[in-house]
Amino acid sequence: MEGNKDEAIKCLSIAQKYKDAGNLPSARKFCQKSINLFSTPEAAKLLESIVAAEASGSSSSSAGAGPSTSNGNAQASSSSTETHPSASGAKHRNTGSANGTAGGMGGEKREFTAEQLKVVKRVKACKVTEYYEILSVKKDCEEAEIKKAYRKLALALHPDKNGAPGADEAFKMVSKAFQVLSDSQKRAIYDQSGSDPESRSGGMSSRGPGFSASPFGGEGEMSPEDLFNMFFGGGGMAMNGGFGGSPFGGPVFTASFGQGGFRTTRMRTNMGGAQAQQQGEGAQGRSLFMQLLPLILLIAFSFLSAIPDMFSTSIPDPRYSFSSSTRFNTERQTSGLGIKYHVNEHEFKNHRQIAADIAGGAQRRGSTLSRFEGQVEHVYTNTLYGECQRAVDRRQRRRDAEVGIFGVGTDWEKVKAIEAEKIESCEELKRLGVLKS
Repeated sequence: MEGNKDEAIKCLSIAQKYKDAGNLPSARKFCQKSINLFSTPEAAKLLESIVAAEASGSSSSSAGAGPSTSNGNAQASSSSTETHPSASGAKHRNTGSANGTAGGMGGEKREFTAEQLKVVKRVKACKVTEYYEILSVKKDCEEAEIKKAYRKLALALHPDKNGAPGADEAFKMVSKAFQVLSDSQKRAIYDQSGSDPESRSGGMSSRGPGFSASPFGGEGEMSPEDLFNMFFGGGGMAMNGGFGGSPFGGPVFTASFGQGGFRTTRMRTNMGGAQAQQQGEGAQGRSLFMQLLPLILLIAFSFLSAIPDMFSTSIPDPRYSFSSSTRFNTERQTSGLGIKYHVNEHEFKNHRQIAADIAGGAQRRGSTLSRFEGQVEHVYTNTLYGECQRAVDRRQRRRDAEVGIFGVGTDWEKVKAIEAEKIESCEELKRLGVLKS
């Protein structure tokens, strides 16, 4: 993908450095990763030179190995068995798709189970902006359900644990869905528009202080790996800036999912002497101030923005709902599109400006009631439009799947039935005159 080109160039540069240093396995790993992200002739040429260098190195070393090679292999096999004592009792894995570098980096074998492959296929079958479908949660779900779904899918799809083809891409899709739905502002924008709120807001992020920019080139967006480490307690690059420990004796945690399983590492730096202690105290004070500075600025801006409201005589609009409940017990209808909505009778009648408009009889253009109902119509039609757009996309994907590539053996009656299906939200927009037939 073109979006991964910058990261691929970085990986290729790292591979060249490892090759120059004589570390051929690491060079091959990063070169293969560069090709997987974005294939370039330079990467392919470098990989060929690395493979040739490894082949010449292995042939020269095997020539002097002598008859002890078989014993060495036996010892290596025994060591491997001791390292993984549960290998004989492990569940059946799909090794037919784990040969070579299919979905892997650096040529190592990556195994996966049929259940892991099923999860990958389900996620990749979703559109990249169908965040609720990706996490398998309902649109009105709570934040706790979103976190629970992300936790389950992230552990199942992490590239170090799942070697199925496409696991890397599915992991990124799950991370992106969680970043959007776990942020209340982004989620509200997504619910109205049905598109990526990052692209809608011109790349500006509503993320609070303490989060760093993505190392993959996305401005203000956290990488899937950093998000994973932060969610599961890791303290990588994105954590040290906002939530990490002090550089003078504070713990730093890292998370890894290698062959050895989940691993955490604690690092501590000690400085001796009175001068080091003074420097440490001064640095701690500055570090504490820098960590509290975003919070201080946030409070200051909130106070400044609240000053006009202190001297303003405007009254907030009454709350409303599109469905009836014990709280919203009075049904009303907008004068423009005739959209039904429900309000709290006591709150609505005690709103000074709206009550004056109702008492005046005919609804005047530009009045508080007219503006309020215009907002109701705007929210209602925008919500319907987003639902209509997503439903049309799903219907089109079903039709394309039924037709296939060349249309051979297609049940055209079923295709026509799919095309003739009516979408409730789209029909409602047509009835209101917002969407043309």
